[in-house]
Amino acid sequence: MASQTLYLLPASLGEEDSASVLPATYRDIIAPLRFFFVEEVRTARRFLRKAGFTADFDGVTFVPVNEHNRHLSIDEILLQQDIDLRQLPAQMGLLSEAGLPCVADPGATVVAWAHTKGMTVKPVSGPSSLFLALMASGLNGQCFAFQGYLPADPAGRQQKIKALEALSRQNHQTQIFIETPYRNAHLWASVVATCRPDTRFCVAKNLCMPQEDIRTMRIAEWKQAGAPDFHKENAVFLLLAD
Repeated sequence: MASQTLYLLPASLGEEDSASVLPATYRDIIAPLRFFFVEEVRTARRFLRKAGFTADFDGVTFVPVNEHNRHLSIDEILLQQDIDLRQLPAQMGLLSEAGLPCVADPGATVVAWAHTKGMTVKPVSGPSSLFLALMASGLNGQCFAFQGYLPADPAGRQQKIKALEALSRQNHQTQIFIETPYRNAHLWASVVATCRPDTRFCVAKNLCMPQEDIRTMRIAEWKQAGAPDFHKENAVFLLLAD
């Protein structure tokens, strides 16, 4: 049996009460932890306090794994912080910025590293915007694919949307994708301008929050209704070509 455990810790999707989306055992799981892999230390500390973590942060080690050091191995990142690899604690946490670790979220390198070290990897249940959107979309939940971010340039984005619509029609497969909040309106416009009138398209905004808004319509109906008011909000997009 492995002597160390890495807990994969989800976070709330926004400013909603974490107790409403995280398991009742969450506070008990994080209470003894004093070592966390995180994307950003500041937001990790804020969320942990919100989730009921009461330990003094002066005694807690935070190891950032983000765009600034992803070219390094986890061993190299630890050594950069003068952390003795032989003295890692028995219990560690990998904390997501929002939703589930490693699902539309960085952290897979930490989990892969944990497996190479023979650690026990323990996923903790929590909200996933992708699966919540899929559940609420009315689209095919038996066959789906997450495509991540689409190209930012208009021509490349349009080409990708056409390819995803063709793939969806061929396999009856729901296509799921996301965008940075400030480009949500551009993505919506590209989908509506590119896809066939009968293709179904879902926009799921602000999941788990009071202003949650989930709507599925055919492209022809979206053209009549007009674009949602995104306000630079987090959204998940899904399409299914029948």
